[in-house]
Amino acid sequence: MSSNELAAWLAKCRPQDLLMLDAAFELWAAKGQIEPDETGWRVWLMMAGRGFGKTRAGAEWVHRLALTGRKRIALVAASIDEARAIMVEGMSGLLNVARRQRVPVRWEPSLGRLTWPMGSVAQMFSGDHADGLRGPEHHFAWCDELAKWRQADAAWDNLQLGLRAGPRPRALVTTTPRPMRLLERIRADQWTVTTGGTTRDNVSLPKSFVEVMTATYGGSRIGRQELDGELMAEAEGSLFPRAMLEACRVDPSTIGLMANGPPPHASHREEMDRVVVGVDPPASSKGDACGIVVAGRCQGRLYVLADCSVEAASPERWAGAVARAAEQWGASHVVAEANQGGAMVKSVLKAADADLRIRLVHASRGKVARAEPVAIRFETGKAFLAGTFPELEAELAGLRIGGDYDGPSRSPDRADACVWALTELSETRSGMPRVRML
Repeated sequence: MSSNELAAWLAKCRPQDLLMLDAAFELWAAKGQIEPDETGWRVWLMMAGRGFGKTRAGAEWVHRLALTGRKRIALVAASIDEARAIMVEGMSGLLNVARRQRVPVRWEPSLGRLTWPMGSVAQMFSGDHADGLRGPEHHFAWCDELAKWRQADAAWDNLQLGLRAGPRPRALVTTTPRPMRLLERIRADQWTVTTGGTTRDNVSLPKSFVEVMTATYGGSRIGRQELDGELMAEAEGSLFPRAMLEACRVDPSTIGLMANGPPPHASHREEMDRVVVGVDPPASSKGDACGIVVAGRCQGRLYVLADCSVEAASPERWAGAVARAAEQWGASHVVAEANQGGAMVKSVLKAADADLRIRLVHASRGKVARAEPVAIRFETGKAFLAGTFPELEAELAGLRIGGDYDGPSRSPDRADACVWALTELSETRSGMPRVRML
């Protein structure tokens, strides 16, 4: 039908006809919202722009599978609250999809569980608590906004190990893309099928909204990511390109220190000339994360040893995390940015550990300007990553030459803490670069 013919036909429809048409999802859905025809896939990755209809597509997929028999289905979101508010009770969530199909589904909020008449059960899980996915077996899984999960790698791995029930277990990932190694790994997997679409593809969105968003963000990096659903591996003109970080990755065992904790023997610490903890304190407990990064120096080379950063933490909690990191790694002292209330930062850290040696530093230059000498050390083979640190690496890759930040978080707190720690190890006590006479 032409647009005029379609409008005339819809005008003749009764309300119940329109409701039936809305329930017949696959008749009008965009191609990227329909389950792929390919055979043998295990993961369906739907990366699309905001408002594309990812939630409706996910709910329709789960509902259809739940009607095929007694199935166990995992519903995984960034948090339990988001799983309930978006995946289950949301406007495009499972309850409304079942209601459109006139299928009675029992919803038990206290248990985070949905039960279909055929016996299928869907259970909510959180990407913030990876251990919750350790153990349960599932036939299918719907993972929403994976790029927001705080424990994304561990939660995804636990889910995959439990996705083993039935003859053909499968998972659907619906997410707006963000720069992260896990999404790149999933997309590159041979058992993954990727679909997507843009904000403009959803004919249900108000035309004025699409026009304003396109005019405001069209052609920009954020527009390509948030509206077009394009996975941006790193910021254009990144100060820390992903390829460079990958080339600077070393096995923690080669330097006698494990990246996830202290070595089994204290004598291994002797291989490090010095270990410090860099801290970028948050402005408030409801704001950004507290960046806490451990770094060490060994035979003139610098190593990032651990990312102990905490999010949405009170001063007592992040100060305690700093103290534990310093004790665990045998750090000589802590270097903390003092721009957000130097006296307060020092007093909070002292309250956590009275014996903690603290050096306060003041940011006289922008974050990117401070990071440039550190980037040069990575580029020249003088700084390394002793392990894998997905969230830290994503923030480093988001620092752009010229002074901008275009990473996954609102502020590069982890990256800033890393820069403070590595800068401290690069300088003498006076804070000036070291010059040796030959």
